Amino acid sequence: MGTGGGNGFSIWPDFGTYAFLGVWDNQKSADDFLSKNNFIKTYYQKSSSIRSIKMLPVKSHGLWGGQNPFQEQKLLTYDSELPVAVITRATLRLSRLLAFWRSVPSASKAIENAAGVKYFKGIGEWPFVQQATLSLWNSFEAVKQFAYRDNTHASIIKKTRSQNWYSEDLFARFYVLSDTGFIKSPISKK
Repeated sequence: MGTGGGNGFSIWPDFGTYAFLGVWDNQKSADDFLSKNNFIKTYYQKSSSIRSIKMLPVKSHGLWGGQNPFQEQKLLTYDSELPVAVITRATLRLSRLLAFWRSVPSASKAIENAAGVKYFKGIGEWPFVQQATLSLWNSFEAVKQFAYRDNTHASIIKKTRSQNWYSEDLFARFYVLSDTGFIKSPISKK
């Protein structure tokens, strides 16, 4: 998927950053894909840096492409220190594109100033029409504070519903199991 420019949410794309989102039945299938699949190996070879975030879905409602890809899982033990992630995704109604994109700067500013947010980036399959966001947070409580108590964000949520911006939307919460990355060393040519 492509990503948004600027501080993460923008009508202008970030041509230097791309996202891949995969869902697997189990950890072995994910590990095999990420280490052996030729498709992903090509991306690894062409990338100057990689960040891999493994997440466990714990709450998800709505649809993405007519289905909900995130089967909710239960942790055997709860760890309040475990960081969390949120993915929101929507297919915008063509008649509501202007209203949506007019709200993006204020939504972007709101999440940028939110307490407990560690990272956020806009991602999407179809620029301008199918939008998603990935955000990493210190806790689900921080997510809740932002989603429902931040006046700017709460106002935007009300607009999305009252003005019927989306033909489809999804909201999913995850525990972050690992967040790793690396930057490749430049190869010297002799």
